[in-house]
Amino acid sequence: NLVERSGGENPTLHDGAMPHWDLAKKYDLIDFELGVKIAGAGFPVYKGKGSRLQRALINFFLDSARDAGFVEVQPPYVVNAASGFGTGQLPDKEGQMYHVGLDDLYLIPTAEVPVTNIYRDVILEEEDLPVKNTAYSACFRREAGSYGKDVRGLNRLHQFDKVEIVCIDKPENSYARLEEMVNYVQTLVEKLELPWRILRLCGGDMGFTSALTFDFEVYSAAQKRWLEVSSVSNFEDYQANRLKCRFRDENRKINLCHTLNGSALALPRIVAALLENHQTPDGIRIPKALVPYTGFDIID
Repeated sequence: NLVERSGGENPTLHDGAMPHWDLAKKYDLIDFELGVKIAGAGFPVYKGKGSRLQRALINFFLDSARDAGFVEVQPPYVVNAASGFGTGQLPDKEGQMYHVGLDDLYLIPTAEVPVTNIYRDVILEEEDLPVKNTAYSACFRREAGSYGKDVRGLNRLHQFDKVEIVCIDKPENSYARLEEMVNYVQTLVEKLELPWRILRLCGGDMGFTSALTFDFEVYSAAQKRWLEVSSVSNFEDYQANRLKCRFRDENRKINLCHTLNGSALALPRIVAALLENHQTPDGIRIPKALVPYTGFDIID
């Protein structure tokens, strides 16, 4: 994988700095053990300022997306098999999805699935393009086979919050749209004052549905490692072919659209990096852009 570009500075932490799972306990922000009691590992309970930080991030991401021209939708959290097939989750990722057998429905792994399926079996007019949607949802992933330090704390969860952006456009515009989406996600991590880098994924690391994917990572100072917080992908016409998502051009010819999506952003590792990188001896500093949403500028 190739590092396309990077920004921000890795913070120098004070003596006694902690990883986010210890900070969460110290400031009573997240209760991992209570989540185990209620549901099992990977289902944390957010409390107090931890809950307010979650809500602040969701609203900040949704408002930012709206300001960037995305139209917000609120989709279902379950989809049928036809929707899973349309975006490429089925048949492929059955083992990673929660299946409600009685009703033959799947809990969504990302809002990409229901939002993109809004346009299944739809013929759009050329003047309606590009379509730009954003959605908040809880996401559910079994993450079978994950273990070790990579799953500690918020690093890998079965249920987590994420804001997604989805674009549908003409084929000749899709790579310009991809660049626009990547640049937009970059503004989010910059406003959160986190060290970041963008990776251009090699073919072996991309999902089979994607033609080109860029991953965003932020640096976790206490863990001393990079954490993936977003993938932004152009699927060209792979999903559109399955979805029968098409547009009518100026000559009245019916063509397949190109579909794109990206995380903008997934919350767990963003929260982990915020807690770790912004910790001080006096508490955890809240980035300036988030303060209007949290209502507080420090967790102490």
